[in-house]
Amino acid sequence: MSVSGKRLALFALTVLFMGAVLTPLVPNKKVSAAQITNRSLTLMDGATDGASKPSGSVRHLFTFTLPSTPTLGSIQFLYCTTAAGTCTPPPGLTTASATLGASTGAVFTSITSVNASTIYASRVAASYGGGVVTLRLDGVVNPSATNTSFFTRISTFASTDTTGSPIDSGTVTASTATQIVLSGIMPESIIFCTGSTITAVSGIPDCTTAGTGSINFNQLFSPSDTAIATSQMAASTNGTTGYNITVSGTTLTSGSNTIAAMSAAGLSTKSSGQFGMNLRANTSAAASSFPGSSADISLASNGTTLKGEPLAGYNTVDTFKFNSGDSIADSANGGAGPTDGQIYTASYIVNVPGRQPAGTYTTTLTYTCTATF
Repeated sequence: MSVSGKRLALFALTVLFMGAVLTPLVPNKKVSAAQITNRSLTLMDGATDGASKPSGSVRHLFTFTLPSTPTLGSIQFLYCTTAAGTCTPPPGLTTASATLGASTGAVFTSITSVNASTIYASRVAASYGGGVVTLRLDGVVNPSATNTSFFTRISTFASTDTTGSPIDSGTVTASTATQIVLSGIMPESIIFCTGSTITAVSGIPDCTTAGTGSINFNQLFSPSDTAIATSQMAASTNGTTGYNITVSGTTLTSGSNTIAAMSAAGLSTKSSGQFGMNLRANTSAAASSFPGSSADISLASNGTTLKGEPLAGYNTVDTFKFNSGDSIADSANGGAGPTDGQIYTASYIVNVPGRQPAGTYTTTLTYTCTATF
């Protein structure tokens, strides 16, 4: 071989060698997994346990956005104590009894618990165009540690059983929390007050609004007309058999002179000696003159939450009675028991004969409300 031929061969060898060196510089066309975005894990109340209760059987709602993929068949949920690295299951957490709740976006049809901290959801393997996915796992038992974060690593697969390489992945975190236990005591209760008037505030009788206990009749006593007056009382109780209201006191008296009490229920009769009362809205001619007007119980009884009612002798319109010690009302409308507050209006009448001695006639009435618990 001539010298020129040797140089040509060496040049060819050099070109081939340089080609071999340049080959690895061609870009690698392998595509890496995409990141699952907008990820969240919401702990939701279970059938009996609060959402973040340690060791509570609750519901885990995952929300995230998946990129488009040619094939989506399953999603794996791996519970760990850390976001990355070797996965150590959170103590106490278990997916063994979990069931598939609702899912939207990419709809899944079943779940499989691989072990206490790994579960996957399956669907018919098909392409997915990307978008928001929600998936709820019911009956997951939270970690047992209190006020402790844990992580769930999410991965998607083309297979329906998470075999093969993951397509996309992302991590979410949540935390257990100490439950706040509030307690309070509702004691045995009776609310009772009397006065000239009592106002219902926002529909509820308010004893702080009770007026004076000093009541004057609307006019001078006269054989030709009936003198009238009203007072009010409010009552409520949580007693198991409710309450009973009694009235005690004497009839109207001036020195040694009295006005006869109506020991039996009866109508108002002018020119006769009568002192009586009732708890109704009266319709007689005299009723229109009652200060503030006579009235039925307010709020009206419904037999359940409102159960007050006047009793016989004091529950008939235009009929009056007074016997010291009488039970005049109770909370037995619909059956004796507890009741919310109601206001009674007591209407009083006085009739006198022409011979009634002059004087200032007074009486002190005591209303007593007794509840049974």
